[in-house]
Amino acid sequence: MINQWADDVWNQIVDKVSRTSKSIGAGFPYISYNGKYNHEEADWWTNGFWPGLLWMVYRETKDESLKDIATEIEAKLDAVLLDFYPLHHDVGFMWSLSSVAQFKLLGSELSKRRAMTAASHLLGRYNAKGQFIRAWNQPERVGWAIIDCMMNLPLLYWASEESNDPRFRHAAALHADTTLREFLRPDGSTHHIVCFDKETGERIEALGGQGHSPDSAWSRGTAWSLYGMALSARYTGDERYIDAAKRAAHFFLANMPEDGLPPWDFRAPWEADMAMDSSAAACAASGMLELSFLVPETEAKLYRSAAERLIRKLNDGYTAWNDPNEEAILKMGTANRPKNTHVNVPMIYGDYFFAEAVCKLRGVQGTFW
Repeated sequence: MINQWADDVWNQIVDKVSRTSKSIGAGFPYISYNGKYNHEEADWWTNGFWPGLLWMVYRETKDESLKDIATEIEAKLDAVLLDFYPLHHDVGFMWSLSSVAQFKLLGSELSKRRAMTAASHLLGRYNAKGQFIRAWNQPERVGWAIIDCMMNLPLLYWASEESNDPRFRHAAALHADTTLREFLRPDGSTHHIVCFDKETGERIEALGGQGHSPDSAWSRGTAWSLYGMALSARYTGDERYIDAAKRAAHFFLANMPEDGLPPWDFRAPWEADMAMDSSAAACAASGMLELSFLVPETEAKLYRSAAERLIRKLNDGYTAWNDPNEEAILKMGTANRPKNTHVNVPMIYGDYFFAEAVCKLRGVQGTFW
């Protein structure tokens, strides 16, 4: 039975997070080397995933020590909100999984205010001419947008619901529409970066970014597209987003190796010690499960079954359950192969999406997005 299997895996996640919370504490883990997670500066884009993982476990265990650590991390992020200048397009990753999570679970007014502040910043990055949310902060990137930002849109949808102000939702949906038009290809693959004229909003070109080339298929980018479109569909009910999520899901599955993990880019030439990405598989699995909640049961079975296969493969071959000296859950992730940065190592967002997918396989539909 899938539920029993997923329950068993979930119990291992709970045990692991309970133990590693004592060593990681209220830090900002990103990459694990030699069994230990590093700690990033407070403005780093992945800083929501560890508190998100803590809140996910707390939701079921009510372990107060996990709540206290997640709350402490969230408070540390205040320095970034107040500074303003380090803020970027990934505030959704950061505050959806920290502040929105605490607000949804405990109703914290302070957490709500933090998340609304972050959402207001994200709304402020919207380019009305091009109908996209600007990526990064460098002056030469004023007109750049990236596929990752589809995962930041839930912060805007949530802010609209909480404030009864449609501006946030309008900007999110228009960015999703631009992504449909300018990023997604007919086969379900996607560009990582698309550059627009900052004044006219006209499309200039696509860039390879973290993919092999402008026309390649960065696997985690496909997962961002799949999951992000499913989340936009959940908030808006727009069938176009459901269709886009399906297209990305089928491309991902059609290009998955029969054995092993997705490569960092589905169209990159194969090489010795190929960079693989377990985080792409985990994120895609959680996205497929999100999609399964939005479609008729005959289709939902297909996506649930595919997600289960991905998670079983990850659990059987790429988890660190048997290594008491490894803080991470999931091994073999790749952050940025073109820059040769963090290749085939554990990454905190791989852990998060793996745990989130396991929760969904157990029947938990509520997320922090």
